[in-house]
Amino acid sequence: MDFGEIEEFILDKIRESRLPGLSIGVVRDGELIYARGFGFRDVDKGLPATPRTIYGIGSITKSFTALAILRLVEEGRLSLGDPVDKYVPIKLNPMGTVTIHHLLTHSSGLPALGYAEAYINGALGLDSNWLPLATPEDVLTFMRNASDWAIAKPGERFFYLNEGYVILGLIIKRVSGMPYEDFVREKILKPLGMTRTYFTAEEVLRDPDAATPYIIDKEGRHIPSRFPFGITSDGGLLSNVIDMARYVSMLINRGELNGVRIVSKELIETAERVYRRSLENHWR
Repeated sequence: MDFGEIEEFILDKIRESRLPGLSIGVVRDGELIYARGFGFRDVDKGLPATPRTIYGIGSITKSFTALAILRLVEEGRLSLGDPVDKYVPIKLNPMGTVTIHHLLTHSSGLPALGYAEAYINGALGLDSNWLPLATPEDVLTFMRNASDWAIAKPGERFFYLNEGYVILGLIIKRVSGMPYEDFVREKILKPLGMTRTYFTAEEVLRDPDAATPYIIDKEGRHIPSRFPFGITSDGGLLSNVIDMARYVSMLINRGELNGVRIVSKELIETAERVYRRSLENHWR
């Protein structure tokens, strides 16, 4: 397969956007058939991006959180129809019961409360507004009056809600009896052989092929920044093309990779369904 046109397209887009660098991979039939880095993982040191370069994967982390919830469902330790307040002491919506399924599908009836934007801007020094949230429990405190923000019944409308996935991480912790990060490592990362997928700054600092995060200012200059480590279940994972190819292959293969099953085919297909308003009571 000739990837020349794709490579030319990517290089053009990097030049136009002044993106420091990126890495891509192509999976076919469960195998990584192409992987390459473009540009720099560290501009100042002139270090090139490689297929092994570590980047923050942002909200793709939410798919790991959802998969962890499905693993607990398969183990019979919770149900998608369980009320959130069965596990976490918070009332999210006065217009109805918010379930785990509602948080997974961003259909709790709560619009975004702005925690993630304030958290990231504060952590990176981009904003004078400081939101000192260091743990998921801090986010729960921040959301104490979240029900005042509800503008729709649960299951009625879609609102992307980072806070909902922070709560899902807390549920995983409380049901499994181990930290969210440990549960994801033990049940997903280790079985899939994702040995260079990280949650902590200490792990990343030990890795010689980690990208330096940059902010691009108005003049197009690359300003070294930092990854907002801390709260993880809504966007805190860092990974690389090779590990993520294994993850994608598992999903394509309906929950299994090289004889290792993470969750059942049925639950993967449940996660990929389109949920509409008519299905709001599906899990009750």
